[in-house]
Amino acid sequence: MTQTQTEVAQSVFVARQPILDESQDTYAYELLFRSGLENYCMATDGDAATLDVISRTFVEIGLDELTAGKPCFINFSRQLLLDRTPHLLPPELVTVEVLEDVEPDGDILKVCRELKDAGYTVALDDFVFADRDNPLLDLADIVKVDFVDTTPDERIQIMEGLHKRGIRGLAEKVETHQEYEDAKQAGYSYFQGYFFGKPVIKEGKTLTGNRLACLELLQEVHRLEMSIDRVEDAIKKDAALTYRLLQCINSAWFGLKNEVNSIHHALVLLGPPEIRKWLALISLRNMAADKPNELMIQALVRAKMAEELAPDLGMQKASSELFLMGMFSVLDALLDKPMEEILVKLPLNPEISSALLGEPGRFRDILDLIQAFERATWDKFSQCAAKLDLREETVQTVFQQSVKWASDAFSQSG
Repeated sequence: MTQTQTEVAQSVFVARQPILDESQDTYAYELLFRSGLENYCMATDGDAATLDVISRTFVEIGLDELTAGKPCFINFSRQLLLDRTPHLLPPELVTVEVLEDVEPDGDILKVCRELKDAGYTVALDDFVFADRDNPLLDLADIVKVDFVDTTPDERIQIMEGLHKRGIRGLAEKVETHQEYEDAKQAGYSYFQGYFFGKPVIKEGKTLTGNRLACLELLQEVHRLEMSIDRVEDAIKKDAALTYRLLQCINSAWFGLKNEVNSIHHALVLLGPPEIRKWLALISLRNMAADKPNELMIQALVRAKMAEELAPDLGMQKASSELFLMGMFSVLDALLDKPMEEILVKLPLNPEISSALLGEPGRFRDILDLIQAFERATWDKFSQCAAKLDLREETVQTVFQQSVKWASDAFSQSG
């Protein structure tokens, strides 16, 4: 085995998927892991890989950096439960997710009682209607119900049974706004899926004045010949936008020696590339006021990942455009409009527009790679990385850095 192969076999990838509460705020993250890279370590043991991921999460990476201090859900197999592995982790930060194939015999029930007594939250994964007599329900705090494998009636009946036991329901694989509304109506407390990242199309819906000002700003900064005067005028139309921009520019994030008191001064100092990047951040932050924070953070992580991957892809000169592509990849969800309709009004670089519309090209390949990673669809991720001739370990490192950067940028832009 070559040195490169050894390095790859030892790599474990950690992804995260947000779990939202009824207010669409992030309640926790589920940590999703991969047992190894199939090209080099076909025989890697799943439990060993999970232990390695736990080690990386709590020792090498750090939970604060990976989940911004939020609790995490971690899947545990039968063997890891019997080995008392969860007891290595802090109970206030970890929800022990018991996999659906774990047989609830006497040994497992004993382990779960011990976990409860030690202060851990216990969740059951992929619960279905046929599991109503599962003895683990007597010990569960949260039950995850798969919205793909259950019917609408079953979801309601399951939740009615959980309520009687005082158990909170988590609707997982929720893909549409309607499913989210149905889950809330049925009494589910938590929600997991990609519904918040997709637009909710409402015919005839118009943009509010605030959002219109933000969209006008984005139009101005992406004109071929950007006019600082016109950009300044667009910003001044919205008092909150003006305040946030000056607050952000005068923060420690920029590290400017002298305080900036005017929009014009700020724009001259920044210059066109930074103006485009940071006004995209500020205007999107403003448009996201009534959206889940996770959506904005997702945009920031994607933007930073795309920018940081540019040198490894031989695209250093396009790093600003890649940043904007990642940032704007959530515009449809922010504005509740189809991307095609939004881009008609936004004069973006053609490569960015094509990628956002799903058209083939190198920019789209990069966006596909990032989305596959964040969703932990590892087969597709491997295919995307191979197509881009990119080391998969590089993406993991960039992801970790981008999560920290996004958290800082989000707080500075608020």
